[in-house]
Amino acid sequence: MKKVLSILTIFATAAIAIMPVSSINSVNSTTANSQAALIPQDANLTISATEPTQMVFGENLFNGNFTMVSQHIYNPDYILAIGDVVNVKLWGAYEFEQQLTIDSQGNIFLPKVGVIKLLGVKNSNLVAVISKSVKRVFKENVHVYADMGIYQNVSIFVTGNVNKPGLYQGLSSDSLIQFIDKAGGINPQYGSFRNITVVRNNKPYKNIDLYDFMVDGKIEMFALKNGDVILIGSVGAYMSASGEVLRSYRFEAKDSSMSLKELARLAGIKPVVTQAIVKSYNNNQIQITSYPLTKFDSVKLRAGDAVEFMTDHAATEVRINIDGEHSGARAIVVPKGTTLGEIMEKIGFNAQSNVDAIQLFRKSVAKMQKNLIDSHLRELESIALTTSSATTQEAQIRAAEAKSILEFIERARQVEPKGQVVISNKDDINQIVLQEDDTIYIPTKDNIVIVQGEVSMPGAFTHVADSDIEDYIEMAGDLSARADSSRVILVAANGKAGKFRASSGEDVYPGDSILVLPKVEGKTLQATSILTQILYQLAIAAKVVIDL
Repeated sequence: MKKVLSILTIFATAAIAIMPVSSINSVNSTTANSQAALIPQDANLTISATEPTQMVFGENLFNGNFTMVSQHIYNPDYILAIGDVVNVKLWGAYEFEQQLTIDSQGNIFLPKVGVIKLLGVKNSNLVAVISKSVKRVFKENVHVYADMGIYQNVSIFVTGNVNKPGLYQGLSSDSLIQFIDKAGGINPQYGSFRNITVVRNNKPYKNIDLYDFMVDGKIEMFALKNGDVILIGSVGAYMSASGEVLRSYRFEAKDSSMSLKELARLAGIKPVVTQAIVKSYNNNQIQITSYPLTKFDSVKLRAGDAVEFMTDHAATEVRINIDGEHSGARAIVVPKGTTLGEIMEKIGFNAQSNVDAIQLFRKSVAKMQKNLIDSHLRELESIALTTSSATTQEAQIRAAEAKSILEFIERARQVEPKGQVVISNKDDINQIVLQEDDTIYIPTKDNIVIVQGEVSMPGAFTHVADSDIEDYIEMAGDLSARADSSRVILVAANGKAGKFRASSGEDVYPGDSILVLPKVEGKTLQATSILTQILYQLAIAAKVVIDL
């Protein structure tokens, strides 16, 4: 059964590359129109769903960087304490310079001046207090300068919803953020970034909201005292934001709720946003409501709400890229709904333009091809890593095969499909509706045939009339020992691909490419089937052959 499904997948992949473009347009249109932007404004419906886990805003704030530097900064509001070091300098009629430590009684001793009490003095008043005592002895011509040398070491308790609660040492000038970082940061699952309390003498001293720092860059600097407690509260209500935002995270509400406008500010919505889709959870059900931008201020969000900010601007024109051999513009803007046939009249073809082999590339098709290849690569990787062996010798063989397969997977993942929409019939160009950022490629008229893959001398060869696949393989030095003569891909100049035997006698025309695929040997039956699929997909979608 798996083999049958594998074969069907091969044909499905090829069908994507050569299916009528009108069908691809229909698929893309259906996908785009399924977006929530089509939900009527203020419309409500209830569905069952599960919201994926989202990163918490601020989760990456505490990573150890704040613990690397202590802040020896001037803080005018700092209150001098026992153990603080003060630099004092006198000059003029009397000269003196020394670092003095505030002793256990809160004083410093200045020679010829005496004891000066500094305990409890504000940093901003330090010079004035010392000057007052000096002037009692030296009436004039003695000048005073003083500043804090080393702030007092303090021990601060950090507790609550942090990763490593405990007692941490630092300078009294260090910020609250530094001490939280020393404690391993706030636990993002249940810790609050907006409900942080500094407790002093068993009473709340300050309440801190780190969103002020993370969003607006504002933080209050104050001196921590020995024995202070930094208490991280529990997270309350939270809402998540996604879509057209600069910060797609789960945000915490300051109180039990938050306005949609405030969430939009925290998430940093982009200027193109016109509406928000709000998912509210209730009894294992999701209620979905759409709100226009003008109503954001009046909408109150509830705990657990998930909001997707969206734009519903309707484009009336699309940009089309034009590449290859032509003499006109490299990009043009046309009304939405323009067909490839209509745009042909706007392209400046020249004498070297191969109009009969026009190629169309579409990003959505490239993404679809990439997803299909990646899914098969993941399946192949799983098989390579889990295949069992009955004997030691077989296990060694399987290990060697697994290494080879994993190296192949790594190379295959680097290949980017081209996303070509094959135009198999000239009449189709009037049915192909162009999409935003489509690329029209005009090949050059030439007399070249490309041969690559498992041949002795891959390269480009001039076209010879009445020559077939086998003739060109002979020109390329014949098949290599690793070639599979039954798996030769012939890609026409317009991108249409077909599978042939090397001896099929299939005619080759100017601009064609011949890709000789390698043999898939020594693998398990299931791995062989998937490898074959991937080789075909890469040959058709990216026009490359990867060695096994």
